[in-house]
Amino acid sequence: MNKFQYFQRARGAYESVPIPDGLEDRVREGIRQGREARTRRRRRQIQRWTGLAACFALLLAGLNLSPAVAHAAARVPVLGPLFQVLTVVSFDKSEDGVNYSVDVPAVEAEGTLAQTVNEVIQSRVDQHMEKARQDWQDYRDAFFATGGTEEAWADRTMDLSVDYEIKSQSDTQVSFVVTMTEGWVTSFEERYCYNLDLTEDRPITLQDLLGEDWVRISNDAIRRQIEESRDEDGFTYFFAPEEGGFTTVDEDTAFYIREDGVPVAVFPRYAIAAGAAGFPEFPLA
Repeated sequence: MNKFQYFQRARGAYESVPIPDGLEDRVREGIRQGREARTRRRRRQIQRWTGLAACFALLLAGLNLSPAVAHAAARVPVLGPLFQVLTVVSFDKSEDGVNYSVDVPAVEAEGTLAQTVNEVIQSRVDQHMEKARQDWQDYRDAFFATGGTEEAWADRTMDLSVDYEIKSQSDTQVSFVVTMTEGWVTSFEERYCYNLDLTEDRPITLQDLLGEDWVRISNDAIRRQIEESRDEDGFTYFFAPEEGGFTTVDEDTAFYIREDGVPVAVFPRYAIAAGAAGFPEFPLA
């Protein structure tokens, strides 16, 4: 097996995690309904602020009574009058040899986009947890089937994590990345980018940020940075286009938005480069 075939096989393993059926239709329907909901938003603001005041009073009581609530509340950045990003699930525990470190975000906002995004995040988290548990069980079965002992198995553990990072925020927009990892004999990691305009109740696109010529601008920036990655001997971790390397961005290209407003394209590990390159990121400026 040559190097290219090896990386193609590794890439295939990363791309094999299924996305829920109908996900694209759900997102589009959420955007449509969100546009209709905008016309009702203004008159609901007073009612919403009244409800938030009551919730805040309850939250203060919860912080005094529960350390667990306080830990989750530490991850609740107030981003503006339209929305919040909250940690809705947060726990660290070890069970059956698996070390869990989990912080799952959700967006609290009016309109349907937030609900759709939250459902997508939860679906992906559920898939990640189920895959990791199944991988661990398969490894355990294979270990004992090949003569492993209980004593030797006791030293083996898996690390499973879910976390997120807010990349940028304003009163009306937020960009954040959810990272899911699985680490044991092998390792697995996926990243998902969410860029939301809560005023318009829709995702932010590269065209929104870069204009009508967004494909050319993005491609030029990425190709330039790939070329700049070559060392003095001409070596680079990136594949040539004919070997499965970068060709062009499209509507499905993942990206987040930096605090300075610059979008950063993100590619999965093995997608356009060797594993040593990690998750390639390219500022599109």
